[in-house]
Amino acid sequence: MTEPSTPNMRRVIATEAAMDLLAEIRRDVPDILIHQSGGCCDGSSPMCYPAGDFRVGERDVLLGYIGAVPVYIGGQQYEAWKHTQLILDVVPGRGGMFSLDNGRERRFLVRSRVLTDGPA
Repeated sequence: MTEPSTPNMRRVIATEAAMDLLAEIRRDVPDILIHQSGGCCDGSSPMCYPAGDFRVGERDVLLGYIGAVPVYIGGQQYEAWKHTQLILDVVPGRGGMFSLDNGRERRFLVRSRVLTDGPA
């Protein structure tokens, strides 16, 4: 796993709705992580896993933390998105099959903006 150097810039932030859903999930599973891959289908959505159930690979990049929740991205996806700030959000629907947001009638979604030194 690698960590990008980004002085004065958070590479990942979350909306209030995402913070609320993370808190709800953490009441059931306190130690979780988010992983954003570049796959198709469920793999293109941010996935929420119990921390002990997901093996972070050496090519995965730690983007930062949302509260106490680490957020990782696959290395190839990071290369494509390294100039963006990811914004974890929530929309109605079902989460990925193995993601902890599944079955809660809300799912995580990633939005993005160009990474700048300005306010988020």
